[in-house]
Amino acid sequence: MAITKAKKQTILAKLDGVKKDSESIVFVKFNGLGVQDSTAMRATLREEGVGYFVAKKTLMKRAFDGAFEGEMPALEGEIAVAYSTDAIAPAQKIKEFAGKYKDNLSIAGGVFQGVYKDAVEMTEIASIPALPVLRGMFVNVINSPIQGLVLGLNAIAEKKSA
Repeated sequence: MAITKAKKQTILAKLDGVKKDSESIVFVKFNGLGVQDSTAMRATLREEGVGYFVAKKTLMKRAFDGAFEGEMPALEGEIAVAYSTDAIAPAQKIKEFAGKYKDNLSIAGGVFQGVYKDAVEMTEIASIPALPVLRGMFVNVINSPIQGLVLGLNAIAEKKSA
């Protein structure tokens, strides 16, 4: 289906905004995703601060060409972009939905910190735990030796008092 020149300009302007304002962009391959599932996914993404936008690949290539380091991944099939000012959220959220809609949705690549990434690299980025989880893990790493010291001192104190 052909789109008007005005519509193309609107889409290019939107993609230009995505390019300028996002910390990361995920190219999402979708195929046969039902309207109800798509609407629910978009609503959840919006709540999480992640935008989701479907555009023609030729317009994506025109908008993103030369904008980032590396080579833009090959985009095959129907492609959308998920984007956010949060560097990891788009990849994490799309990975969650890809698990839920296995045959209909997958990560096709993306842009992370100004560099094009392929599908494997974007999936790895999606596997990074959220910041609160990372903080919790860090606290446990710091706490572990302290707990061992406290337990050791406690055992010595009990031994001396016995």
